[in-house]
Amino acid sequence: MYDMLLKNAEILNGDFQWERSDLAVQDGRIAAIGIELGEAAETLDLSGRRIVPGFVDIHIHGCAGSDTCDATPDALAAMAGYLITKGVTSFCPTTMTISHDGILAALKNAQACMENPPAGAAIRGVNMEGPYIAESRKGAQKAEFVRRPDWREFMELNDACGGIVRLVALAPECDGAEEFIRHVKGICTISLAHTVADYETASRSFALGISHATHLFNAMTGMNHRAPGAVGAVLSHPDVRAEIICDGFHIHPAVLKIAFQVLGDDRAVIISDSIRSAGLPDGVSELGGQTVYVQDGQARLADGTIAGSTTNLLDEARNLISYGIPPERVFRSASLNPAKEIGCEKEIGSIEPGKSADLVVLTPDWDLELVIARGEKSYQK
Repeated sequence: MYDMLLKNAEILNGDFQWERSDLAVQDGRIAAIGIELGEAAETLDLSGRRIVPGFVDIHIHGCAGSDTCDATPDALAAMAGYLITKGVTSFCPTTMTISHDGILAALKNAQACMENPPAGAAIRGVNMEGPYIAESRKGAQKAEFVRRPDWREFMELNDACGGIVRLVALAPECDGAEEFIRHVKGICTISLAHTVADYETASRSFALGISHATHLFNAMTGMNHRAPGAVGAVLSHPDVRAEIICDGFHIHPAVLKIAFQVLGDDRAVIISDSIRSAGLPDGVSELGGQTVYVQDGQARLADGTIAGSTTNLLDEARNLISYGIPPERVFRSASLNPAKEIGCEKEIGSIEPGKSADLVVLTPDWDLELVIARGEKSYQK
């Protein structure tokens, strides 16, 4: 007898094709997918509903009034609790360009929370966005903490937290970047980020070992027909995946459509890049030691610089579907593709027997109805 049986749903299967079937859950994992699977302790009839994989947000600074750099268990617990209500079953808390000691505290806190997990979305490691970036493209990062790439410092930080860093941002044109790539590429995914690199420099960094791009189009050199820039390098290199903020504000919907067409099924990664204001009303907030002003859901510094977002992967997925991007591609970009970037694709990211039972049940209008995380009903609308 299974723990749970989900019957009569349209399931987005491991090939990211829709399949009307039943799904059995046992011991927190997907036990079987098929018809007439047998008995279960709990059976849910999901006729007319769709089941997609739990979302994986690998770039998120904060939400629900809390931030990764608060470096407290309560902060990550608040984030995990909020994210599960948006269909996010796994996430990577993301640090900012702050002091060495501030980053270290955030990493050690995340490690402790991974060892004693809070309820809600699971912490799958940490994303270090900075401090190894270009000051001229710092965005909402604090200039005083920007510094040259230092692979020894990175190793020290990563070792101190038990090796939980899954992504690290890097401006490849900076002095010391090539040495950083050579030493770190076997440790975690290195991401081109906050950079003034031109096409040639970005392309060389991909050849050296960078395989990811942080919030494509934002805080990097754009694409011109005579100067393709970092954006052109990302789009034209088939082995590079790219994060995309899909709130319709950071990137125009038409550009989103073009990007998803070029990146295809396997290379787009939907992220929120959200800050502590996500899930809260407009008002004054904070990010990386700087004051942020949120109006109409848009977060900016006093000088108008965009400062992260207030969105979430569920709303972004619905945006993309409304723009005409195929749902199958959208949900893959919110689950399996990010899982691959943090080395967790064998555990999460798709609906296949043996994987963690992280499932999002949606209505025909793509509204969230139920979230199952690690085989447990974690949120029901």
